[in-house]
Amino acid sequence: MELANGTAVQEFILLGFGVTQQKRFFLFILFAILYMLTLAENIAIITLVTLDVHLSQVPMYILLRNFSWLEICYVTTTVPRMLFDLMLPQGNISFQACFFQFYVFFSLGTTEFFFLSAMGMDRYLAICHPLRYPQIMTPNSCCALVVACWVLGFLGYIVPVILISKLSFCGPNIIDHFVCDPGPLLSLACPPLGNVPRGFQIFMHTLFLGNVFFVLLSYGAVILTLMKTSNQGSRRKAFSTISFHLMVVTLFYSSVAGMYLVPGGESQSEVTKAVTLFYSTITPFLNPLIYCLRNDQVWEALGRLLKKKDR
Repeated sequence: MELANGTAVQEFILLGFGVTQQKRFFLFILFAILYMLTLAENIAIITLVTLDVHLSQVPMYILLRNFSWLEICYVTTTVPRMLFDLMLPQGNISFQACFFQFYVFFSLGTTEFFFLSAMGMDRYLAICHPLRYPQIMTPNSCCALVVACWVLGFLGYIVPVILISKLSFCGPNIIDHFVCDPGPLLSLACPPLGNVPRGFQIFMHTLFLGNVFFVLLSYGAVILTLMKTSNQGSRRKAFSTISFHLMVVTLFYSSVAGMYLVPGGESQSEVTKAVTLFYSTITPFLNPLIYCLRNDQVWEALGRLLKKKDR
């Protein structure tokens, strides 16, 4: 029987990693531990920034708190389902659930694009325009920036997801992946596809390159300003801060670039899975560590919180 949108496919089958039962059990334990650690790290950052009076009013940490919440949502969109498929390797997912995962996962990824741009803009204003920074980046304007990141992230993918879901899927219905990814989905769609694949690529390129260009401009201006600073202490401290920001940006953008912007990347299923696994699971685990391990303000806030508990 055909669905209302003209497709004969009512569910897809996610092949996952295609490994033996023993390896599936090992991967389940590994990703379950990684998932719990990621949740614990990001919850700790949210709690610390919320409870500390000093950090909760600083724009950079308001952004970081929301970024941590974004990372929690991001990993939860894919990892629990991946763990379920590792334990019960059937891989069946309904048509609606598949496209819902596609929409939420990529909307959260797009929101992360905007958050990284917002954090770059925050560092640009703080370092390049320190006198105007308190007037521009007030807590209220920072909260408005956070809302804009979320809204733009979730508005952007509505049209692409609807267009791809309206294509005809007449079989086969096997997705060689552990998530509902647009590349494998488009490869299963029956012709004619029209301009949907090309339109999706243009959308991805515009979104990605626009954010990368904005981030490069922001941090480029920051580096030039710091190079002109005569105060060695403040220069070293500022370089230390932005180096961690740039590390997070590089990890996320380089993996996304390798996945969707390099020609032929979608045909290499194992490479595709590995890269997707990196930016959807490993990166959210590493980001809190990168931002906080050598952040003096975070450690000072933790010390203040522990002292309060001891009293």
